[in-house]
Amino acid sequence: MAHQEASSMQNFMNTDGARDPVWVHQEPYSNRPHFKKLNADLDADVCIVGAGISGIQTAYECVSKGIKVVMIEAREVLSGQTGRTSGHLSNALDDSYITIAKKHGDNGAKIAAESHGWAIKRVGEITKELGIDCEYRLVPDYEISSHTKEDSNHAKEMKELRAEGEKAKDLGIETEYRENYAIRGWDGKPDQRDALVFKDNAAFHPTKYLVGVLKWLKQQPNFACYTHTRMSSIEEKGLISKHIEVSTFDGHTIKCKDAVEATGIPLQKLSIVAEVEYYRTYCIAVRITKNTVEDCLINDQDDPYHYVRFTACDSANDYLIIGGYDHKVGQADEGPQFASLESWVRSRFTHAGNVDYAWSGQIYNSTDLVPYIGRNPLQSHIYIVTGDTGHGLTMGVLAGRLITDEITGVSNPWTSLYKPARLPPLTQLPEMVGHDLQINSQYKRALESDIEDIAQLPANEGGILNPKTKAPVAVYKDGEGKVSQYSAICPHLKGVLCWNKAEKSFDCPVHGSRFSKEGICVVGPAKGNLSPKDDGSKGRQMRAEAVEV
Repeated sequence: MAHQEASSMQNFMNTDGARDPVWVHQEPYSNRPHFKKLNADLDADVCIVGAGISGIQTAYECVSKGIKVVMIEAREVLSGQTGRTSGHLSNALDDSYITIAKKHGDNGAKIAAESHGWAIKRVGEITKELGIDCEYRLVPDYEISSHTKEDSNHAKEMKELRAEGEKAKDLGIETEYRENYAIRGWDGKPDQRDALVFKDNAAFHPTKYLVGVLKWLKQQPNFACYTHTRMSSIEEKGLISKHIEVSTFDGHTIKCKDAVEATGIPLQKLSIVAEVEYYRTYCIAVRITKNTVEDCLINDQDDPYHYVRFTACDSANDYLIIGGYDHKVGQADEGPQFASLESWVRSRFTHAGNVDYAWSGQIYNSTDLVPYIGRNPLQSHIYIVTGDTGHGLTMGVLAGRLITDEITGVSNPWTSLYKPARLPPLTQLPEMVGHDLQINSQYKRALESDIEDIAQLPANEGGILNPKTKAPVAVYKDGEGKVSQYSAICPHLKGVLCWNKAEKSFDCPVHGSRFSKEGICVVGPAKGNLSPKDDGSKGRQMRAEAVEV
């Protein structure tokens, strides 16, 4: 299986894994707008930390209203999960409207339906307004059984999907149940006919879209962006007339009225961080001859489920993107999932061609199934966005509206569902206790070692050396045999890291922080890098962060 993998130091400045996602095929990293590093103190109305879809969309909505915005990013723009998504805009929510209604009431489910539908349309509006060519188009979303028709579980799953379709209709979503429906181009033997159709969902090229928005923002006098500018702290100051100070590791301060942490997960110790589950998900992009398969979204009911989308490849082919096999961060072997995805897709789409891209990304699931968007609990002017539950693109677009409305004092009826300070439903308490116990159990890594001796480590691989009598060490050996050693203790809450073989990173199984093979923090909630154990490792870390791209 072929795939795109970049091993140079600079790749972790552009994306948070060693494997490139399919989106760079038509929108390479070199096409993205470049910004300077912050080298002075600044004042602004709003400071946004993080240049993914949540940060960029919030910047767009604020700047459009005349608000002065400064955005900072620790690496390059779009280097986080937005650049590693599967590219769908859907109101067919993973956790079902029936389940959301049980936890948040029918009004909560209606808000979820309305707001995700609005986000789908909003991307289309901005695409048209700014003239962005990003493959945006409306497509049907097919929800299908994970079992073949001869399996009794097929009928059971389709009965549940019928009920979900009726619930979605009650909430104002246009759905249709199609008995015996076969997706055009699905010519393999597994017969999974029948589908619940969510109409007027959408697909697009996410980085093309956001590059277009960034280019527009770059032309606005009330917007500035600084990359390679890592936040060290964010604090509310003042008793009566409050303001925010966002400090960087280089010693600079941005003073502002409001600040937004659009960093995937807030860069803080606990609070909301403890109410989120951290998952890895896997994707491959397979060449498929144009017009041989229906352009649509497909989701089966497996646990974890498989999902399918499409994007352009070249004049003769499209890419079929197939994803799935999610697992909690650091709690499964990374890599075998790609072969499983290829087997799944080839058995159903027999004309599938080469696998050109294979990559993974990170998902943040809120324990009560609804994202956290709005004021950070116990704070007045700091806002957060997290808990995407597999719908990070629509969540990011929605965050732009909700947070801008809060900053400008506009009442929004959707705020009540998404506010981070909401109380969890009583029915959620057993799951929350189970989640906390499962997270705390990951501290067992303090007693485990991946390798017994550095000499046994193969080239281009890493692992955790835990000598028992000393602190554990994160070790990486490059293709030339040079060994780098860093602290294997996550600087967030002291979890012991794991080696991610697929993405060449050190991952924390406690709260999902991730670090490049040079020990550079690429995913929070940790803020800083891993401490080097020797001068050679320190030099490689410094060179990796200093790469000009």
